[in-house]
Amino acid sequence: METVNNEFVIGQVQDFLPQIGRVVLAGNVELAVFRTSDGSIYAVENRNPHPKGGPLAEGIVSGKYLYDPLYDWKIDLRTGEVQAPDQGRVAAYPVTLNGDSVSVSLNGTAVHS
Repeated sequence: METVNNEFVIGQVQDFLPQIGRVVLAGNVELAVFRTSDGSIYAVENRNPHPKGGPLAEGIVSGKYLYDPLYDWKIDLRTGEVQAPDQGRVAAYPVTLNGDSVSVSLNGTAVHS
């Protein structure tokens, strides 16, 4: 693991369609980025926390939750926490908007190298 201190511009608001995931690379971290129906944008690592792994970007968004495409685990987009009865966590990264520009911060977040 390494600690990174970086902020990356990952696109414009219009690049992220509501309720459809998009894969974005921020440094060496592959992210799944989602825009919810209320216009909020969330970024999580595009790595399923299920023991068998897999991508998350193709998941289904409902409210502030992501239903992963392979195992139907319910994941809170705000925290990355897998909801009961399943257990686990995916790395969730803070997203900021500056006008129409979308940035993600990897500051102080431990990520797998």
